[in-house]
This record gives sequence, structure tokens and C-alpha cells, in this order.
Amino acid sequence: RRGADVVLACRSAARGRAAVVRLRAEVPGAKADFLPLDLADLASVREFAHVHGQRRRSLDLLVNNAGVMALPYGKTADGFETQFGVNHLGHFALTGLLLPQLLSAAPGARIVTVSSGFHALGDVDFDDLNGERGYRRWIAYGRSKTAGLLFTHELARRLVAAGSGIVAAAAHPGYASTNLHAGASLQEGHRPMSRLLGLGAAVL
Repeated sequence: RRGADVVLACRSAARGRAAVVRLRAEVPGAKADFLPLDLADLASVREFAHVHGQRRRSLDLLVNNAGVMALPYGKTADGFETQFGVNHLGHFALTGLLLPQLLSAAPGARIVTVSSGFHALGDVDFDDLNGERGYRRWIAYGRSKTAGLLFTHELARRLVAAGSGIVAAAAHPGYASTNLHAGASLQEGHRPMSRLLGLGAAVL
């Protein structure tokens, strides 16, 4: 609606293309495109950055939004614990690879990393980044989000020190009923929370 040229970076080609169709239907004339990106595979991250760089010389806004939550223990294609690999390392790599395009759009370019209040569940354990000493999925999720906040804080500091003209910030989206909760059991609270939020909205 504001004339942005939007690139949807999605792991699922079917869902990504469907989202583009919806956007164009809701906003006639919208500039929207899909490019495949799997943050659990650094080869995919590199390929996305390469293709995006060939198609567009600059990037005004990067939103690091994709993520997983409270999954059973697993590893990415590169051998990292899945939540830490996707929620932090994938975004870290993507941001670094797209930085030249962001610099081309500066001043005024922005990097927004989506955060979570669950970061309070866990500090980053630098001696056990892969969670191999005892894996607790909610603690692992919290650690991955803490890592994202620490990354954003340091990135912002360095961008300011370099006089880059790029703003880096973290944004908490609040609670939303999305497929992100698919890895969490009903006993872990997201359905009751959803009902409580609905009640609050009705009262207001």
C-alpha cells in the first residue's frame, strides 16, 4: 500500500507463492516476489543473498522474522542445534551477506530482528551452544532469542560507530496465534493464552 517492493523469503515455495498471490489480490499493483530461503541450511542462505543481489542493487529494510519454537532436539544441515541455528545463526549469516545491499540504501536502511519475551528463559551458554549437555526445548528457544537480542545490540553499536546510516533494532511482536506454536504441546500454554487474549479484546 505504500509502494514497497517486497521480497518474501520462505522455506516453503508453495506457501511463499500463495502469500504473494494474496498480497497482489489485496493490494492491486503490489510489487511482491518470492525467493526460497531455508535458515536451517547456510548454503540456502548464501544462495538467497546471491540471487537477491543479482536482482536488486539495494535493500531498504531487512526483517529477520522467520523462526522455530520449542522443537524437539534436532540439528540444522550444518550441525547446529535447530533453534539456535535457525533463530540466531541463520539471521546472523543472512544479515552479514545482505549488508552490502543495505549499505547501498543508507542512510535510512533498517535491520529489524523480531524478538520474544521468552528470551528471559535462558542466557546464552557459550560452553554448550548445541545443547548437548541436556536439552530443554523452551530454554533452548529462550537462548536463541537472547542471542538475537545480543546480536542486534552489538550490530547497532557497530553500525553507529561506523557512521553507516543504518538502524538496527529488535521488535517484540506481542502474542499471536500462528503456526510457530506447532512444536509446543497444548499443555504448554499457548491455547489458554490465546483464549485469555481474546477475552481481553472482547472486554476492551
